[in-house]
Amino acid sequence: MLTAAAPAARAGSPALRAAEAFLARLFPAPRRFDVRLWDGTVLPAQGEPTFTLAVNAPGSLRRMFRVPLALSLGEAYVRGDFDIEGDLWAAAPGMEAYRDAVRSPADVLGVAALWRRLPKDDRDGLAVDEARIRAREGSREWDLQGIRYHYDAGNDFYRLFLGRRMLYSCAYFPTGAEDLDTAQELKLEHICRKLRLREGQRLLDIGCGWGGLVIYAAERYGVRALGITLSREQHALATDRAREAGVQDLVEVRIQDYRDLREEPFDRVASVGMFEHVGRRRLPEYFTRVHALLKPGGLFLNHAIGGRPGPGRSVRRAAEKVLNERLVGSAEFRRRYIFPTGGLVSVSEANLEAERAGFEVRDVENLREHYARTLQLWAGGLDANRGEAVRIGGMAMYRLRRIHLGVAAWQFLAGDLNLNQTLLAKPDGGRASVPWSRADLYD
Repeated sequence: MLTAAAPAARAGSPALRAAEAFLARLFPAPRRFDVRLWDGTVLPAQGEPTFTLAVNAPGSLRRMFRVPLALSLGEAYVRGDFDIEGDLWAAAPGMEAYRDAVRSPADVLGVAALWRRLPKDDRDGLAVDEARIRAREGSREWDLQGIRYHYDAGNDFYRLFLGRRMLYSCAYFPTGAEDLDTAQELKLEHICRKLRLREGQRLLDIGCGWGGLVIYAAERYGVRALGITLSREQHALATDRAREAGVQDLVEVRIQDYRDLREEPFDRVASVGMFEHVGRRRLPEYFTRVHALLKPGGLFLNHAIGGRPGPGRSVRRAAEKVLNERLVGSAEFRRRYIFPTGGLVSVSEANLEAERAGFEVRDVENLREHYARTLQLWAGGLDANRGEAVRIGGMAMYRLRRIHLGVAAWQFLAGDLNLNQTLLAKPDGGRASVPWSRADLYD
């Protein structure tokens, strides 16, 4: 049912009638969100709305729902074709409800016919810069360009929402009630305890970000730490922060690829949020190289996002492929606009490759809910600093990061993504540096 002003508009506007018919078919009752069209017409939810979908221009719906669906919605959001009034992680399930309307090829054809009747316009919207990596896939230059595309957006931009220690990885919420800064410090402590750090040990942090772990481990545990990153922005700030913390004699930060390290083996190695940039094809190389960098008896903590194990490969018809595409949060959208290199694998696949490289799996912890909460807090921080974020990075950058954080929070809440901390040991004659139980982690 429309608002009071809508019947006259509906009667006199083919564009509005086409939009209403398309939305009614794509999101059949009961639709749990309001829709506000470009002229102010509201199509109310059936029941209490969870969010409002604001369609900003006559041609927006055509751009939002064109094939491939896995790209169009995210691109349309970043360009300003529509807005979500409410939390993105609450809106994502409602937007995914279109699946109920396209369960067969006949359904797809019916929706497509209505889509072709939608109005067009000449609105360009905000420009969206796609990552263009000009290097051989899997090469060091490929990794370098991919990392810098995402992380060199600027330290001032990330400082707006990552928290005091600027940790761009899942925080740890023992009760779920902790604030972001507390939970991030607890995450660092959790990692250090899992690694069973002791004073004087040598720690390598692969993909050290802005230096949070190496600085914390040097301050609290007295280890000698080397952090490596490919980001110039991260390297500069991490070096300054180690000096400010007074641990510059214990902490070194370099711009270096882990494959180029030629150091004496380390007592402990951590990789926190870097594994996602490796990719399936290079897993054997990754684990073999880390194994070589670790002393016998040493421990390696791999903290990584993982996806669900995928189905076997098959050839699908075009219509079936459309039906199986995700409307939001697609891997292709992430690859083009968020993380252009690497990719996600399941924890089972990752740990199988680790074992093949000679590691022994000693502990696995899934922190999926913790990452959902982390992303929600980051999204809240970004929204709270919207004006400054737009000033630093522009509106397109703000909107790109907003949809990434919000949809990723939903993917973790829904179980589409996981965050696993895996503790791996390099046995020394059958001996590993772990105690009989996990009790020491929680003392």
